[in-house]
Parts: sequence; structure tokens; C-alpha cells
Amino acid sequence: MGGMLVKYGVGLLAAMALLVPGNYTLSHPYTLSYPAYYGNRINTTDDNPLTVEGVALGRRLFYEPRLSVSNTISCGSCHQQSRAFTDSLRFSVGFDGTPTRRNAMTLTNLLWVRNFFWDGRAPSLEAQASTPLTDPHEMGQPLERSAVKLKADGGYPGLFAAAFGSDAITGERIVKAIAQFERTLISADAPYDRYLRMEYRFTATEQRGYDLFFGAPGRQIRSAGCGNCHGGPRIVTETYHNNGLDHVPADSGRESVTGMAYDRGRFRVVTLRNIALTAPYMHDGRFADLGQVLDHYSEHILYSPTLSPTLRDTASRPVLLHLTGEEKADLIAFLNTLTDSSFITDPHFADPKINVR
Repeated sequence: MGGMLVKYGVGLLAAMALLVPGNYTLSHPYTLSYPAYYGNRINTTDDNPLTVEGVALGRRLFYEPRLSVSNTISCGSCHQQSRAFTDSLRFSVGFDGTPTRRNAMTLTNLLWVRNFFWDGRAPSLEAQASTPLTDPHEMGQPLERSAVKLKADGGYPGLFAAAFGSDAITGERIVKAIAQFERTLISADAPYDRYLRMEYRFTATEQRGYDLFFGAPGRQIRSAGCGNCHGGPRIVTETYHNNGLDHVPADSGRESVTGMAYDRGRFRVVTLRNIALTAPYMHDGRFADLGQVLDHYSEHILYSPTLSPTLRDTASRPVLLHLTGEEKADLIAFLNTLTDSSFITDPHFADPKINVR
């Protein structure tokens, strides 16, 4: 049962068409496929049901540079498929050359995320999608102006009509279509998935890394505690943590959203799916590779008043892992089993102007 694929048709599955607010009819509901062990607590919305046509439009818009004021960058500029939808930069660069304030996050498995960005300020994928489009230093263009540009392209009205039932091109529909596409970016075919389906056997090094990552108390194997924050088959828990990067956090993190001092320096835990492809690491991209990340948890966690409880002892002192060289190599070997080569090469996620399917 754990490896069974769930076919999740969004909308009224028994119907041939979907009737949604606005008095227009959508055909061809999009069916999501993912392992049963991923769970069904997904973030689809009734006012933006997934359709084949909507996802196809969203994919085209994801790679559309005319959504930027300079006509030079798209969502895909900072979220590149080959890098698990990141860009390898410490800070992405907007149309005007201004770096972003935080590292670009992976778009892997956003279907199960509830709050978006490092500080969780966006409550939906639709809200997330609109932010970089309109940010004055990222893509820098009002949605109304984007709609005007797309109307001038003879191909877009028909695509919007197929997706939304009329050829009206609006900022709201642009955002909805991009969000639909982003919900389909599901990564679930890494060697680790094949291990969970009993189709793959870990090497000795990978097995030691797995045991260290999650712990195996019944076998008296010590735990690095990684699974406390990166647990479950999706290798993530949607929580916020201060992981001891600084004595005095320069970035307030989650506190800027909640207004609570307890949240200072806390950031959303991200999935480790495809983690070997998404360097550099942390909200500010300070670590160039996984070795540096492990060095941090092994030797360099710093105390601050909001340091997460899982990283300190009863006297509030940071708990350092003191990993050996072999343990670090084992953990990296396990983390490499989270790389899903089919995800980063799937033509359905690629720029349709380059690889049409």
C-alpha cells in the first residue's frame, strides 16, 4: 500500500466538466499522481481547480519573459528545472541587477506546503506566485501590464479561453495558471522512493547515512536528529526553526510575519528532496555545499535566545553533533539518494518553447 500511486483528480471527478465561479465551464480535470505515502493533505483550492489546459497555460507563463518589465527574465530564470527549480546563486538577481534578500527556494513538492517563502508570509501558491512578478526589483511589472502584453500576442487569448472558459486575460488568471503548474511539480522517483517501495537496496554507506539521519534506537545506533525537522517520506516538516547560524540573527525571519519575538531568526524548514542539486544552502545561501552544512551542525551551532529546542540542551547550550569524517560521508551518501533524475529531466516541466510536449 505504501508505494501505491494516488490518482487525485481535482474537482468533480464524476463529471466530464467542472463548473466553477464565474459561470464558465472547464473541461479535462488534471489528475495528480503521487505515492500514497505522501499523504493527501494537499493545498488545492476550490476557486482554482487544476485542469489540463490551466496547467499547460501555467507552464507557458512560468517561462514567459514578457511577464517582466524588461522582457528578459521569467519565473524559470530563478527556478531552473535542472537544479530542482533553484538557480545555484546565493541571491537571485532581478531585472535591474538587484539581488534578492534571500536565497531562491526549491519548488519541489509545493503541493503539500501550506505557507510559502522562507518566512511563510504567503498563505497560498497564488499569493506566492504574484510576489516575484510584481516585486520592484525582481520582475518588476504590475499584473495589469502583464495582461496587456499577453493580449497583444495572438496565441494567448485562445490559451486563456481553453483554461478559463473565456479569452479574458487578467492578472488574477495569470497568477492562477502559474500556481496550477507549480502544483504539478511533484518529485517522487528518487532512489529513496525506490527504497521505500522495496525496489532498491541501499549501499552500506547509504544505509549508515539513513540510520544516522533518522536514528535507529532499537539497534543502538545514534541519531544525528536530522529527521526531527526533515522527517517523513517527503523529508520535511512544515515548521520554523532558528538553526543557530548567528548569535544575533541579522534577518528577523518568521518574526516579521507574526510579530512575535520568539520567532526571531526562525525560517521555514525546506524539503531535502533533491538537496544535492540546490546549493548554496540556508536562507542566505551562506553554505556552498553539503559538507559545510554538516560542519555547521557538527561544530558551529551558535546560541541565541530563539535557538530551536531540538538544537540545545536543558541548560540552553547548543547541542553539537561532533560528526566523524565517515559519518559526514555516510550522511551525504544518503542525501544523494534523494536526487530524482526523472524530475529534473521531465519534459512536462520544461520550457515549452524548447521542449514541447
